Amino acid sequence: MSRIIALLLVFQLFASCSQQEAPPPADASKPNFLFLFADDQAFDTIQAFGHPLVQTPNLDRLVQSGMTFTHAFNQGSWSGAVCVVSRAMLNSGRYIYHARDDINDEAIPLWGETFYNAGYETFMTGKWHNGDDTVLRGFNQAKSIGKGMFETKDGPQGAGYRRPTPDNQSWSPTDSTLLGHWSPNVKDIEEGAFGKTISDEYIVNEHTSTLYANRAIEFMEDWTASSDQPFLMYVAFNAPHDPRQAPQEFVDMYPLDEIELPANYMSEHPFDQGERYTLRDEILGPFPRTENAIKVHMQEYYAIISHMDYEIGRIMEKLEALGEADNTYIIFTADHGLAVGEHGLLGKQNQYEHSIRVPLVLAGPDIEGGTTSDALVYLQSIYPTTCDLAGIPTPATVEFKSLMPLIEQRTESSYDAIFGSYKHFQRMVRTKDFKLILYPEEDQVQLFDMQADPDELNNLAAEAAYQDTMAALFGKLQTLQTEVGDTLTLGGL
Repeated sequence: MSRIIALLLVFQLFASCSQQEAPPPADASKPNFLFLFADDQAFDTIQAFGHPLVQTPNLDRLVQSGMTFTHAFNQGSWSGAVCVVSRAMLNSGRYIYHARDDINDEAIPLWGETFYNAGYETFMTGKWHNGDDTVLRGFNQAKSIGKGMFETKDGPQGAGYRRPTPDNQSWSPTDSTLLGHWSPNVKDIEEGAFGKTISDEYIVNEHTSTLYANRAIEFMEDWTASSDQPFLMYVAFNAPHDPRQAPQEFVDMYPLDEIELPANYMSEHPFDQGERYTLRDEILGPFPRTENAIKVHMQEYYAIISHMDYEIGRIMEKLEALGEADNTYIIFTADHGLAVGEHGLLGKQNQYEHSIRVPLVLAGPDIEGGTTSDALVYLQSIYPTTCDLAGIPTPATVEFKSLMPLIEQRTESSYDAIFGSYKHFQRMVRTKDFKLILYPEEDQVQLFDMQADPDELNNLAAEAAYQDTMAALFGKLQTLQTEVGDTLTLGGL
C-alpha cells in the first residue's frame, strides 16, 4: 500500500512540474522578436554609420530598414568582465548596482521570462555569461549556450591562448596555420520529467558565429513546423570578442596597408586608468603600443565583424524565406564597445565613447526605415521597449526607460545625462555637450567638449572657463549615483 502511495506522490509531483512548464495560451496576433547581440562592438563599426573600411552589408540593410539610436550607452561595470554586467542589466531591466543582486533574485522577472509568461516561445543561443539558473528562468529553449570567451580558437597553446606582449612584425594570430580549429564548448537546455536542466558541455567544431546562426535557423524551421506561438529569439554572438579569428577570406578583406590608425591612437594612455598592466584585455598587446600591433588588432576586429555580419545575413534571409519578416521586430546592438588602440587602450574598461557607446538599431512593423535619434539612451532599454511593442505590461521592477516615445516621435529626449563607472577606478557623467570622468585612485579628472572634440583628445578640466560646468556635472553625477545604487564616495573635483 505504501508503495502505491509513493507512486501516487511521484505522479502528483510530475503533474505539478508539467503544469508549471506548460506554455501559456498562444496569441498569433503578437509580433515576433529577433534580438541580435554582438560582444565588444563599438558604435561606429558599421559601414552605414560612415565607417570608411569595415564591410557590413547585412547590418547596413537593417539600418536602412529601421531606426538607429546613435547615442546608446552601457552604464559600466563592477567587474573586469563588462559583458557580464551589461547582460545582467539587459535581462533584469535593473540599473547597474541593483542588477548585481537582482539578476539572481527570482522575484525579479527576467526579459525572456516576462515574454514566456505572456505566451511567447522564448529561445536563446550564444553567449549568456550570467549563470545556469538565470538562463533556465529566462528561456524555455536554448541551444549551444556559450561561455564568455576563448571559444573560437584551438591554436598551438590551446583555448586560453593569448597574444605575446612583444611586438612581432611577422606573426599574426590570423595566420592560416591556426585556422579551421574552432572547438567551442557549449551546452543546451534539456526538458526533463521534472523541469528544465542544463546539459553537460559538448564540443562543436564550428566557428561560434556560424554555430549560433545555425541554431537560430534551426529554431525558426522547427518553430514554423510545430508552434502557433510568437517567438522571442535571443542570438548572442561571441564576435567580435577576442580571440578574433575569422575565416581567412574575411581577413583578406582588410590588408594591413589599407588600415588607418584612429585619430585618437596613442602609444600609451597618459596615466593608469585602473589595472593598466594587469587587466586581461590590456595585456593582449605590447606596451607601449606599436602601429603594427594595433593595425593587426584592427584587421582581426574588422574581419570578425564582417564574418558575423555574413552570419546575421543568413538568419535574416531565413526569416524572410519563412514569410515572417513583416511580423518580426529585429533589434541589433552590442553589450559595450572596445578601444582597439584608441587612447592607448585595447579593452572596454574605460569611459571613452569607443568603449561605452554601442550600435543600436530597431527594425520591424511600423518602424520608419532610415530614421535616427540622437537622444541619450541605454541599450538596456530594449527590455521595456519590446514589452511595449508586444503589448505586454512592463514589470514594475524594470528601471530602464522604454524607447517608444522616441520611436513614435512623441519626444526628442530620454535621459538628460548618462552614468558610467568601472569598479572603484572610474566614474563618469555625460550630457549631450560634455563628459566628466573622475579617476579617484589616480586623482585625475577629465572634461571633454563632446560637440567640438568627439575624439576626446583635449582635456578642459584645468581651464578656468569650465569650472562651473564641471561643478554642475559633478552634482549630476552624485544624483545619478544614488539612482543607480552606487555607494562609492567621491571626494570632489
